[in-house]
Amino acid sequence: MTQLLSDVRLPQFYKVRQKFDKTHMDSETIVSVLRQELGQYSFFRGERIAVTAGSRGIANIGLILKTIVGFLRDSGAKPFIVPAMGSHGGASAEGQKELLAGYGITEESIGCPIASSMEVKKIGRTVDGRNVFIDKAAAEADGIIVVGRIKPHTAFRGPYQSGLMKMMAIGLGKQYGASVCHAEGFQRMAYNVQTFGTAILKYANILCGVGIVENAFDETKKIKVMRREDIESMEPKLLKEAEQSMPRILLPACDVLIVDEIGKNFSGDGMDPNVTGSFATPFATGGLRAERICLLDLSPETCGNGMGTGMASVITNRIFKQLDVNKMYINALTCKNLNGSRIPCVMTNDREAIQFCLKTCIQADILYPRIIRIFNSQFVEFMWVSEALAGHLPENAEILSGPETLAFDSEGNLTDRLPRQRGQRKLR
Repeated sequence: MTQLLSDVRLPQFYKVRQKFDKTHMDSETIVSVLRQELGQYSFFRGERIAVTAGSRGIANIGLILKTIVGFLRDSGAKPFIVPAMGSHGGASAEGQKELLAGYGITEESIGCPIASSMEVKKIGRTVDGRNVFIDKAAAEADGIIVVGRIKPHTAFRGPYQSGLMKMMAIGLGKQYGASVCHAEGFQRMAYNVQTFGTAILKYANILCGVGIVENAFDETKKIKVMRREDIESMEPKLLKEAEQSMPRILLPACDVLIVDEIGKNFSGDGMDPNVTGSFATPFATGGLRAERICLLDLSPETCGNGMGTGMASVITNRIFKQLDVNKMYINALTCKNLNGSRIPCVMTNDREAIQFCLKTCIQADILYPRIIRIFNSQFVEFMWVSEALAGHLPENAEILSGPETLAFDSEGNLTDRLPRQRGQRKLR
């Protein structure tokens, strides 16, 4: 393969900064806003209150949960954390607790017990006659506070996408709820999330919802505590704000997109298709148009779950050797979609992975290919663009340095990937 790819010339690259709105809340503001907004609710002494924690990497989630738990304890209540993540974590109690620990969410750090179990309890029926189950510990608590980030989903569109309604319908539903909601495919997901979410609001003792909106820098932009009766009307408004605030690649198209790392901590699909354009279903569109997508590594936080590799053209052998296919297939089984869990072409190293993508492009100018390289789909303030794109940047993007040649070590891997660049705010 090395010989077959030896004639593929890689262009020079420019380091680019994309400019996004940086409005965000600092730690003190987060604590102040949460305690002020929670102050409008009465939590009675001795009540057991379940607080949900999801499987996504959310900015300041440890601080947010700790503040909520602290407020409840100060009120005399007895809070506990419930993993609300459907089938994630290998669809096991231990796996879900381990996943939370990876985000720094432990009993010691948050200050309350974590009741991790896959056991569910029937609480009612939907308007179309289907049984509704949620986490047993949450169902038997005196109240539930639903905490979640609100953002566009990666596989469907509707008034409720990734957010509190989905957290209730699928997250609190555990493996059972996730399977039921996915049973009819993503073409019915918007309907099912709304239908099951509405039923849970009706039958479960939901006290309030804590909706989180992030900016393009993976920072907390807004926190809104919603009354139970206001969740249905307020979440769509926060979704629109999240759509406007999310990161994106400001260029419309390229021949090859290089992604340094993917993982469930960045997106349920490993890389957010709202950014990369790598949608696993036809029920959502947007993002970059790339003829080929090249993936170089998995994040440590994803623990081998390579969901999203199936939407790539090529992966490295480094990724292939890390894949925990059992975790990937559980996800595929639950969501009834196999696209994200497929294994694409596997190349020995970074250089050959990039070259293979480039050589198999149909429409690319082989002498001046359009290539974009990003750290991951969550941090796109900084990126690299090839010479062919450098002259076509929008006004809200600037060249920092270049041109420069990609540097590879003796094994053909990029030298600037170590130390890890994830989330780095400055390019060196």
